[in-house]
Amino acid sequence: MLAIGGYFYFKTHNLNDYVLGGRNLGPTVTALSAGASDMSGWLLLGLPGMIYTSGFNGIWLAIGLVIGAYLNWHYVAKKLRITTQQLNNAITIPDYLSNRFNDKGSLLRVITAIVILLFYTLYTSSGLVGGAKLFEATFNLAYQDALLIGSIIIISYTFLGGYNAVSWTDFIQGILMLLALLITPLVVIFELGGLQQGLNLIQTNAPEHLNIFSGATLISIISLMAWGLGYFGQPHILVRFMSIKHENDIAKAKTIGMSWMILSVLGSLCVGFFGYAYVLASGIEMHDSEKVFITLTQLLFQPWIAGFLLAAILAAIMSTIDSQLLVSSSVLTRDIYQALFRKQASDKELVWVGRATVIIIAIIALALSFNENSSVLSLVSYAWAGFGAAFGPLIILSLYNKHINKSGALAGILTGSITVIIWKNLTGGIFDLYELFPSFILAWLAILIVSRLTKTTNE
Repeated sequence: MLAIGGYFYFKTHNLNDYVLGGRNLGPTVTALSAGASDMSGWLLLGLPGMIYTSGFNGIWLAIGLVIGAYLNWHYVAKKLRITTQQLNNAITIPDYLSNRFNDKGSLLRVITAIVILLFYTLYTSSGLVGGAKLFEATFNLAYQDALLIGSIIIISYTFLGGYNAVSWTDFIQGILMLLALLITPLVVIFELGGLQQGLNLIQTNAPEHLNIFSGATLISIISLMAWGLGYFGQPHILVRFMSIKHENDIAKAKTIGMSWMILSVLGSLCVGFFGYAYVLASGIEMHDSEKVFITLTQLLFQPWIAGFLLAAILAAIMSTIDSQLLVSSSVLTRDIYQALFRKQASDKELVWVGRATVIIIAIIALALSFNENSSVLSLVSYAWAGFGAAFGPLIILSLYNKHINKSGALAGILTGSITVIIWKNLTGGIFDLYELFPSFILAWLAILIVSRLTKTTNE
């Protein structure tokens, strides 16, 4: 990974290269890079841990994610690729929205940038926690030492190579993740004596794990499926659509990306489900359900194979953090530094400002990650909801509705992000609903209503 970062250090000549790879990526790299940066460490830590704890009722989350990802590829990818290039070659999400809504005063650009930086700091923190848990469990390191080691590796190659380094490392990491998620559950099932034996074991000891409706309520099912709404607003996924070499490559990329995703999610579900059966059968103790994949690899495989599989967790974590760091860096560089302070900055200056901001953002996220009791899935869910609600409705409507305007866009971003923050801190009754769902709906309505009310003065 560091070697790839070093290689692309010498291939990066301007800000477009550093933050969007010169719009020159092929469909295969785009697809696997989008998938790997999307899934992150929660695919090998958070999701198996959830299924381990609650059983098959967690499948609603997987269903929602697959539907959301497909709709994002189908309706957003190609149109966003074409539109961003037409709108003065926009290379960041704030850049696109500013150009789309003729944001002469840069208010929309700045608000968008602030929201991105806020939620990406939390998102990046979740990845650093995941990496620390991996090193802590594998090498018996102190949590803080593990956190620092993982952070230094990721920051280094993102700092050096920019978008191309991030995308090509994501491509390799995506392959590694898929192999790990196919191999591990197959070996677990074999060790249990077959598929039926594993199912019988769970049926005897925890029959509720086999029922997708066990312990589920309407609110919990809607909450899990609502995760799919988040795809439309994730900047690190949307920039993958913007960077593909040609819009006609989108269809091929969609096929590759969705195939990778479905196989990976199925593998992750099986790791948690049959991992639970294996723990029952072997009588071992496991105190942190998010470490089920780590525990299985250490128990079932020879050291060199276990090392390969554990590297997949690091790959998953790295592939998301590097993308988040780069998007945050591009926003600070393009949409704050250049747009507001240094409009005439040279390409070389902007690239180095981008590299410097990678380090600054990483240090802030690192400071938030020192609590070793942090839950990967919990941190991810907050940031995922924030992006999904703040930008999802706006991205869709900006591409398909000519009548929305700058005031509506601002209303949508603020409504979505503020509702997420408030809803997250309320509990009981309707407030147990995942904050993304109500925030997405309210943001969508805010965009349409405010655009209509301000039509005569701000269109």
